[in-house]
Amino acid sequence: MGPLEPPGPRDTQALLASQDLSMEKLEVEPGPLPCDYRVDRRVLNEQELEETGQRSQSPKPSRWFTLPRCSTAVAWATLCRFLPILSWLPKYPAREFLLGDLLSGLSVGIVQLPQGLAYALLAGLPPVFGLYSSFYPVFVYFLFGTSRHISVGTFAVISVMVGSVSEALAPNDAFLVPGNDTEVNEIARDATRVKVASALSFLVGVFQVGMGLLQFGFVVTYLSEPLVRGYTTAASVQVLVSQLKHVFGLSVKDYSGPLSQIYIVLEIIWKLPESNVGTVVTALIASTLLLAMKIINQKLGRKLPVPMPSELIMLIGATAISYGVGLKEKFKVDIVGNIPAGLEPPQLFDYHFFGKIVGNAFAISVVGFAIAISLGKIFGMKHGYEVDNNQELIALGLSNFFGSFFQCFPISCSMSRSLVQEGSGGNTQIAGAISSLLILIVIIKLGELFYHLPKAILASIIIVNLKGMFVQFSDICYLWKANRVDLLIWLVTFVATVLLNLDIGLAVAIVFSLLSVVFRTQLPHYSILGQVPDTDIYRDVTQYKEAREVPGVKIFSSSATLYFANAEFYRQALKEKIGLDVDHLIAKKKKLIKKQRLKTKKLQKKENRQKKAAARKVPLDSSEPNSMNVKIEEMDIENAQVGGVDRPDNAVVNDKGFTLTLEALGLPQPHFHNLILDLGTLNFVDTVCIKTLKNIFRDFQEIEVNVYLAGCHGNIISQFESGNFFEDSITKGHLFVSIHDAVTFALMQPRPRTTQSVLATRM
Repeated sequence: MGPLEPPGPRDTQALLASQDLSMEKLEVEPGPLPCDYRVDRRVLNEQELEETGQRSQSPKPSRWFTLPRCSTAVAWATLCRFLPILSWLPKYPAREFLLGDLLSGLSVGIVQLPQGLAYALLAGLPPVFGLYSSFYPVFVYFLFGTSRHISVGTFAVISVMVGSVSEALAPNDAFLVPGNDTEVNEIARDATRVKVASALSFLVGVFQVGMGLLQFGFVVTYLSEPLVRGYTTAASVQVLVSQLKHVFGLSVKDYSGPLSQIYIVLEIIWKLPESNVGTVVTALIASTLLLAMKIINQKLGRKLPVPMPSELIMLIGATAISYGVGLKEKFKVDIVGNIPAGLEPPQLFDYHFFGKIVGNAFAISVVGFAIAISLGKIFGMKHGYEVDNNQELIALGLSNFFGSFFQCFPISCSMSRSLVQEGSGGNTQIAGAISSLLILIVIIKLGELFYHLPKAILASIIIVNLKGMFVQFSDICYLWKANRVDLLIWLVTFVATVLLNLDIGLAVAIVFSLLSVVFRTQLPHYSILGQVPDTDIYRDVTQYKEAREVPGVKIFSSSATLYFANAEFYRQALKEKIGLDVDHLIAKKKKLIKKQRLKTKKLQKKENRQKKAAARKVPLDSSEPNSMNVKIEEMDIENAQVGGVDRPDNAVVNDKGFTLTLEALGLPQPHFHNLILDLGTLNFVDTVCIKTLKNIFRDFQEIEVNVYLAGCHGNIISQFESGNFFEDSITKGHLFVSIHDAVTFALMQPRPRTTQSVLATRM
């Protein structure tokens, strides 16, 4: 295809209208595209495109800080953004939403009560502190949160992360009764663990609020879905392991650090003969009944106005049976014990723990936010509203921050309760406020009624609620077929979290996930492109049978951006794909030219000696002074001999003499004379990228191959300019808007001959 004449005026609106009609026809008649188009324009390089499109100069960066304008509207908007309840509560449609929110709040509260009691055991704390963590943070989120449907409060994964910290800093062995190596002072132990959990909640809140104010809501993007699912699955395994001692009625040492879960399982297996039969039977019966009621909920969910409160039914029934039968006295079944009625006054946490828990606090803050924002985004997309990442960080942070003064442990969003809140008709966080009020009633008046509740019942509730997380093991089969790299991330996250504990496992998972991105950009797919017949489309010749390479032109493409981590791989792949070792060819050329220069110097020395000898034989008083007084510099350089042979006709003459071509040196010539680099995948440019492209230009010019670039975006051109990429030998005339423009231009050019001395550049 040769160059075309510049297009004349076009009726753009008519063209768009015809395209719209074509698309309408396509929607009615699916199949191959029933229309074609023809673009009539000249070949455009970057310089011509800038002139035609009147490219503007890159805008100057704005000041990093601008003084805010103070006005009533701006102040109110800022206040509403920080306190979202002010924007939606005055407009709350009570007639439409109130009944749904009321039923939803009661349903969530009924579920939250047993989960709060149970998840406190995961955190290594007395059950009442699970109720506190289900009340204070929920009410704070009601004021500051932007998601209308998530249910914040106690969550199994966060609770087990808290438990790993509290049990490590306040183990049973540190609170043994003097003179008794087996009896533990539970009052002192629990008081210390509560202080640890409160300090942890304070730090988590500080981290989350700080990240929210600094607009670090994007941090969750570094936690990919396979990473989060692998991490929560591993956490569910740790939850299961932590509850086995309550299921079998065993006393197990508190292990922490790497391989702690392995040690716990081994000790439980070793002590299985000591299991309490009454506790095991209680746990099995409770688990069976809970599973049965959940299956009934799934089967009859659409017919029931609200889900069956299986956990609450189990709590009430088990407490009544335990009290009537006397499970504690007759069968030695551990029970919850005293649950103090009323609210505790705010207390200051122990800041001496900060240095030991700061790493765990950051991990909990990130994981808690990732889980909450993931569910919030899902519900937001489903119901058509926006969830603000940074405000969610602030809301969760304030919930944990204020909760720390009321002896709460860190909280997040519960998936099961969120589904209940959304599925039972909840429309706003008024449902969350109602659920927290229900928990408040239990704390003030009804908590002491659960004195005889067996701990095995709470363990059964926790284990049965893990069913949804254990389903995530099916990700292995799905990812094996869909994406092996994501599968590797899932497996590494799971194994590292189970073996190395939750905080170290999260760090390993994030590092491995980021390294996988680097590795994938280091080893992208490189290809030689060919033209699809009768089109301006170019595709990989190994994937498209009809794609044909353009004679004399090589088109090289990479599926990733070119930067410092893959620059060397890019150059190596380029040599392999084009089937030419450029470095070896340049080295041979330099070696031959060096030999030619040495021979030329020897020839000049020999001629100088001959002239000097001839000058001695001439008499000093010769009457012909100019007969032999000829300087070697005055000889006709074009008639001189190079290495004993006459200058070849195909050597190129320039102001420095002449340069021998590959043909003159007897070296093999490349089977192509134009190289086009497809840079459509570049999204940024670093100094190594610029240096690599310059080296490619200069190296291929040495072997008489022209190099062109195609598909660069506007921001890449600006970065090329900032990096001083363009020079005398590399201009914007070497950059084309598309591959087809570059191919068309290359085919119009005569076969080049080098006019520069040998100067092969390297990185």
